[in-house]
Amino acid sequence: MVDLAIAISVGVVLTPLGVAIAMAIKLSDGGPILYAARRVGRGGRTFAMYKFRTMVVDAEKVGGSSTSDHDPRITKIGHHLRRWKFDEIPQLINVFRGEMSLVGPRPQVEWDVERYTLEERRLLSVKPGVTDWASIRFRNEGRILAAEEDPEEAYDRLIRPEKIVLGLAYVDEASMRTDIKIMIATIRAVVGTSS
Repeated sequence: MVDLAIAISVGVVLTPLGVAIAMAIKLSDGGPILYAARRVGRGGRTFAMYKFRTMVVDAEKVGGSSTSDHDPRITKIGHHLRRWKFDEIPQLINVFRGEMSLVGPRPQVEWDVERYTLEERRLLSVKPGVTDWASIRFRNEGRILAAEEDPEEAYDRLIRPEKIVLGLAYVDEASMRTDIKIMIATIRAVVGTSS
């Protein structure tokens, strides 16, 4: 219930920004405004996770799921949206629909969840979130992957293990206090991106 109240308040505040972003995306290339990514949520149920589209149409057909800052599929406006994390705003729709929480381990693609160990499957015991400790720790994930020859391999080697550890730590310590700490840290991280 708290999630929903905060999501509604944030949604109202961000509506003008969301409308401006939607218009900019549509005017830039005429393609769809939103991208619906198939993700796995609590209990292993799949759902469509919404984001503002930051890549060319049908980008998933011409490249992998790990994206570096230099990925040619990212649109000009997409670079800015990703930098400020504004592409994540539509996930408030997922919060309204009860598929996501504001805070929780980030939802993963089906093929990644299929390789979860028994321990890693505990990540599916809570609703996935718009933000978590891993989102803050790897807020510059694209920059990290840009320095690597193979972004997919680099993600598996450098980022995925720590994201899982941080996600499991959240599952073990989930509380309102933890959620507030993560939300404050997220705001600081996004604002810090501008400096």
